[in-house]
Amino acid sequence: MSRKSAAIVASLALAGLLSACATATPYQPNLPGQAVSGGYSEQRVEANRFRVNFSGNSLTSRETVEGYLLFRAAELTVQEGYDWFAVVDRNTEADRRTYVERDPLYSPWYGPSYGYWRPYWRYYGGFGWRTWDPWWGDPFWADRMDVRTVTKFEASAEIVMNRGAKPADDPRAFDARAVIANLGPRVTRPAN
Repeated sequence: MSRKSAAIVASLALAGLLSACATATPYQPNLPGQAVSGGYSEQRVEANRFRVNFSGNSLTSRETVEGYLLFRAAELTVQEGYDWFAVVDRNTEADRRTYVERDPLYSPWYGPSYGYWRPYWRYYGGFGWRTWDPWWGDPFWADRMDVRTVTKFEASAEIVMNRGAKPADDPRAFDARAVIANLGPRVTRPAN
């Protein structure tokens, strides 16, 4: 396979991978091998106490991640036969990573048969003679790099579930059915 064919195949594979990731994390269980990464998970701590998590991908906003976490807590409360829940502890973490990537269609344009030989030029600029070498970053070729920062949010909460009427004076207490009714229309489920 020629170098050009390999570059085309790699570009098509990358485009396919990016199209699968081109959507925010929907409201779904967090299982490996899904079309879109992320989702909710929970762990029982006691009979009426759970630790609930929601992980979003790089296209999922912090507001969405925290809303889906609250929705999952309410949904889990109703599934377990309770009426309301209190958030005992909560946390939202941001995972930020910066990527610097070279233009895949540029490097190496001179082909594999030249080994370690690389083009090298000298040119006269406003401050005298300058050199250009593809291995050493030069402002002359700075647009050949793509620098991007990706942020992924993950929210977690420990909740305690209860039956009966929600205490009116506790701001950490939520009526599970009211949360489902209010947040439900904004929840995006995965496409089948």
